[in-house]
Amino acid sequence: MLLNPLDAVREDLKDNDIIPDVIPADPPFHPKALLVVTFPNGQEALLGNTLTKTDTADEPTVVFTPVPDINDEATYTLVMTDPDAPSRENPKFREWRHWVVTGVKAPTTSAIESDNLVAQLTKSAVTPYHPPAPPPGTGKHRYVILLYQEPSADFSIPADAPERKNEPANRKNWKAAGFADKYGLKLVGVNYFVVVGE
Repeated sequence: MLLNPLDAVREDLKDNDIIPDVIPADPPFHPKALLVVTFPNGQEALLGNTLTKTDTADEPTVVFTPVPDINDEATYTLVMTDPDAPSRENPKFREWRHWVVTGVKAPTTSAIESDNLVAQLTKSAVTPYHPPAPPPGTGKHRYVILLYQEPSADFSIPADAPERKNEPANRKNWKAAGFADKYGLKLVGVNYFVVVGE
C-alpha cells in the first residue's frame, strides 16, 4: 500500500527511532507540512541521508509546504538537535541543541508566485547555528530539524531562557519536546540527516 508523503515521513521517523528519541510516541505525531532543508552547497536533508561536516558547515535555508487550516500570518520556531551526543550507543548528552530560531514565516503569496519558497527568518537566532561536529569514532549522528507552530505572532523566548545560553556546556542535555511543551509549540514538520563521526 502506498503512503501519502506525510504518512511516509511519520513511518520513517518511527523506523529510525526519531520517534521516540526526539519526538514522544504519545500522543502520536502526524506531520502537517513537508520540510525541505538545503545547505548553501546545494546538499539537502532527505530523511536520514548522510552528509559531511563540510556539507553542513553553514546555516541552511528552509522551505516548508503550507500548513493546512492555519492562517497565513502564523509564525514558527525552527530547531536542530542531535540526540546522539556523544554517540548513539552512549547518548549521555542527548539532546545537543544546534539551532533555535523563532518568528519563522512561510513565504508570502507574492514570493510563492515568483518561485521564492524559502521561509523568512524574521528574528535573530535564539541559539545561533552550530554545525554538526560529531567526535571521531562516534559513528552516525542523527541531526533532527523540527518545525513548530508558535502559539501567537508575538511569541518570543525570554532573555534568561536556557536556549539563549550558547556555550557548549549549555547546549547538552536539552530536550526539544520539553522546550515545545514549556512554550506551547505545536510540532508540524520534521526532517533529518546523518553525519558520521570519523
